Amino acid sequence: MHHDSTPQLVFVYGTLRRGGSNHFRMAGSEFVSSGTIRGRMYRIDWYPGLVLDPTGGEIHGEVYRVGVEQLQALDRFEGLSAGEIEGSEYRRVETTVVRQDSQSVTAWVWEWLGIVDESQRLADGDWLKEE
Repeated sequence: MHHDSTPQLVFVYGTLRRGGSNHFRMAGSEFVSSGTIRGRMYRIDWYPGLVLDPTGGEIHGEVYRVGVEQLQALDRFEGLSAGEIEGSEYRRVETTVVRQDSQSVTAWVWEWLGIVDESQRLADGDWLKEE
């Protein structure tokens, strides 16, 4: 059971990463590690969508420790961007991240629930090469 005041780990893979257009939204959080998760990444619009898939490729991103207010703000940000496309949404789920030092941690990730187009799949799993 998560207590409200407990810092949470989040894995960001798109515009929130260092060097991404929305990284400013991570101000005040603590960078923990680079890492990877397994899944499929798609270009949705100006941002990517991630579908978790244990048989998928490596998705590159970063783990941050955030407070509860920041987590709620990130939920709003993810939901608002998805809301630009009718009927689409994200959900926040826990997943396993393999850190750079090969240790595994559990972190929240925002998973895309909308329609994906296989022609828009990003094979190398690294959004910053696209943005």
